[in-house]
Amino acid sequence: MTPGIGTTDNTARPERRYRLLVAGYAVSSYGTFLNTVALNLFVYATTGRALAMGLFMAVRLASGFAAGLTAGGLLARFTAKSVMLWTNAAQAAVMLSLVLAPEGLRTGALVAVCVVVGACGTLFMVALRSSVPEMVAPDRLTWANSLSITARSVAMVAGFASAGVVVSLVGYTAAFVIDTATFVVCAVTVALLPVAGGAAGTGAKAEPAGGAEAEPPGRRRMPVALAALAAAPGLGLMVALRGVDAFGSSSHNAALPVHSSSLDASHPAVFVSAFWCLWAVGNIGAQQVIQRCARRTGRAVGALGFGYGTVVMSAAFILAFAGLPLAATAAVALVAGAADGLTEVSYTSHLQTLSARLRGHAFGLSATFENLGFGVGMIIVAAALEGYSPLTVVAWAHGAAIMVALGFLLRVSARQGGEQGVRHRVRPPRRGDRDGAGTPLG
Repeated sequence: MTPGIGTTDNTARPERRYRLLVAGYAVSSYGTFLNTVALNLFVYATTGRALAMGLFMAVRLASGFAAGLTAGGLLARFTAKSVMLWTNAAQAAVMLSLVLAPEGLRTGALVAVCVVVGACGTLFMVALRSSVPEMVAPDRLTWANSLSITARSVAMVAGFASAGVVVSLVGYTAAFVIDTATFVVCAVTVALLPVAGGAAGTGAKAEPAGGAEAEPPGRRRMPVALAALAAAPGLGLMVALRGVDAFGSSSHNAALPVHSSSLDASHPAVFVSAFWCLWAVGNIGAQQVIQRCARRTGRAVGALGFGYGTVVMSAAFILAFAGLPLAATAAVALVAGAADGLTEVSYTSHLQTLSARLRGHAFGLSATFENLGFGVGMIIVAAALEGYSPLTVVAWAHGAAIMVALGFLLRVSARQGGEQGVRHRVRPPRRGDRDGAGTPLG
């Protein structure tokens, strides 16, 4: 066997395994989005109170927030494979407990579902994203992230589109059984993977960043998490922008049903469904373009892509509530999805450039900021929609994201300009220089 053939086979085998993992992730994501609709309807049918749906969503988000704080520590002690495997197993078990729970224990089972699904969903995503650099070649990171985002977008459309049909035709129990099965499928695909990801999977030692002195075990987690933010220029602002972006996302998620009802009170779900389908089409289309560009140029999107994508996405969501003609609104939904896909790939790829020891902490903090931004946003937006129009609320929320994104772009552009200035200060080679290497001026 020639070296070239061996190299190609060694590259292709991990990518085949990664595709299998993404397929399992897509199946579980379908179950998650199906469950999001079915569980909310079931909570309302069980309790008879709309407030209960908000409370259960708050428990779910709070669980995800707490899980983000612990994710880095878990990945420092266990492999990403074990975290992904047991989080899927736990979600399957708690969904099955809901199916089997007697009538008097349904409320307790619902609380358990919200806690476990919220926490385990966050831990799975942190483990998956932080372990991708161990599963594919460095020049294939953009492709790998784009593939998983495409799978999630397709699953979202399928889950939301089929939820009403599944619940109407076969009932809540069947929907929860389907959701349980999707987590089992994902767990099986994870079990087939070689051990990968996390400090435990790579053999990296959890020594303090920057050569700092070791701290007591109980105090090490937060300093390492902060070291992750300080490891790359502007990363802290990038994570903060992600949190503000999640705050903006809460506004359009809460305002879409209200806006749709004002457009067609007899069929309020039509506009929401159509908008999210077009959003997903734009997202998937953007992933195809990103994959082709990465394959042709070998370059990642970069931090600037994240900033510009956030600005375009937020502006598009504001325009979606501006009362434009349906054709223009459809185009806006496509643009919002495409920009959202661009920000997701660029953000994830940027965090994956950190070392294995810091990646889990960085993604954990990111998940914490995202859950915090979305959770706080849902509370504020729900209150604001009582007195203001959807357009006003969304414009304020996404306007805040645009302002932070512009600050981030100025920061990145200034840093890149400074780096170019340093390069320009390098004196051109003189005739007597034997190796042609210039020397710094001044």
